[in-house]
Amino acid sequence: MWAEGSALSTPNAGLVARFGACQRPRCIACANCPKKPMSLDHLPGAPHIAYRGSQLWIEDVRLGDLARSHGTPLFVYSKAAMLSALAAYQRGFAGRKVQICYAMKANSTLGVLQVFAQAGCGFDIVSGGELQRVLAAGADASKVIFSGVGKTREEMRRALQAGIGCFNVESEAELEVLSAVAQAGGHRAPVSIRVNPNVDPKTHPYISTGLKGNKFGVAHERTLQTYQRAAALPGLQVVGIDCHIGSQITEEGPYLDAMDRVLDLVDAIEAARIPVRHLDFGGGLGINYNGDTPPDAGALWTRLLERLDARGYGDRHLMIEPGRSLVGNAGVCLTEVLYLKPGEQKNFCIVDAAMNDLPRPAMYQAFHLIVPLESHGGAPITYDVVGPVCESGDWIGRDRPLHVRPGDHLAVLSAGAYCMSMASNYNSRGRAAEVLVDGNKVHVIRQRETAIDQMRGETLVT
Repeated sequence: MWAEGSALSTPNAGLVARFGACQRPRCIACANCPKKPMSLDHLPGAPHIAYRGSQLWIEDVRLGDLARSHGTPLFVYSKAAMLSALAAYQRGFAGRKVQICYAMKANSTLGVLQVFAQAGCGFDIVSGGELQRVLAAGADASKVIFSGVGKTREEMRRALQAGIGCFNVESEAELEVLSAVAQAGGHRAPVSIRVNPNVDPKTHPYISTGLKGNKFGVAHERTLQTYQRAAALPGLQVVGIDCHIGSQITEEGPYLDAMDRVLDLVDAIEAARIPVRHLDFGGGLGINYNGDTPPDAGALWTRLLERLDARGYGDRHLMIEPGRSLVGNAGVCLTEVLYLKPGEQKNFCIVDAAMNDLPRPAMYQAFHLIVPLESHGGAPITYDVVGPVCESGDWIGRDRPLHVRPGDHLAVLSAGAYCMSMASNYNSRGRAAEVLVDGNKVHVIRQRETAIDQMRGETLVT
């Protein structure tokens, strides 16, 4: 034990007992955890998601009450946590010309989009469906940027008609198509070319986007020629440059490396007499899932802005595209323990949430902390927490020390990003309900999906 004494001597002793005592104080133990331990006093999402005594709260609402009144699986989001995460970026950009565009692929629920639209954010979209969603949420179309490697002609037409702010073009072939579509509709499409700087973001390979082997962006070596072609096309107007190297980045080094490479390109592009009005440095800042320690958004951008100033670009209009870092730790997924299934090699805690609700563990072997909504003490048992879906890959957490009983409720933390937006109807499971908490007010922002909802639009052959 550390000198500070046993975790079981802390005020939350019942909760720690339920998880099992780590060798470090006030720690929520996770089997063989190689990272910094999680403190009961500072869960991901704190202070907006925190224990008060033995019960877990989100803002001024007991999560146990929500599980009982709305059923499970249930996604719950803290409005204050979202706005607090946004405020960190705003502090870092104080006094600068910046447009923060929420990357809505992280969570595209209308009620979530509305929070950011009302806070003055723009939006980074990657499909025509996302465009419809942001407009329905009250967004300003002129603050929308359209990314993605496979935009269709119809999506381009709809975005031009809506008057979006910029297309982030990801290939030379896309330039040609976009110019033709814009000309046919009597438009000039504002474009920013996404550069692939070949910088390693040091993250999971599935969410790395800035290396040569990734499908995104124009190769660094082809960038100048691509800008020259864009400037020559009659349906396009060059307005900026874009770079996005990946997601769940927890170090500042990759950002600094990418910025330097992009600014070298801006030097070359403007030397060719093609003005670059805005610089878009993407998003990708990580969050704390399991003791991760990404830099504070404000501190990171203070450092990056110092580099911009030193290079002589500090007065440019800037754009960024944060997603996960704005919503990831603002959300939890509540789930009920259905059955406990002991075994010779594994013990299973079977819950009513599954890989269709929380796809990240199955897709990326991702870690989400799993905690009880209420403690009743007792010695922990190590379980794999799994769902009802008929796949061996349907797991939420592996080797978790828990003291649970059927009927208990658990919270899967850090579930605000890339969970509901990636949810599916596999096994004909309805998607979960979602609620937004604002202080002590609870707003249902998505009704639980029924079997009838799922079958709407399908027909039998007659």
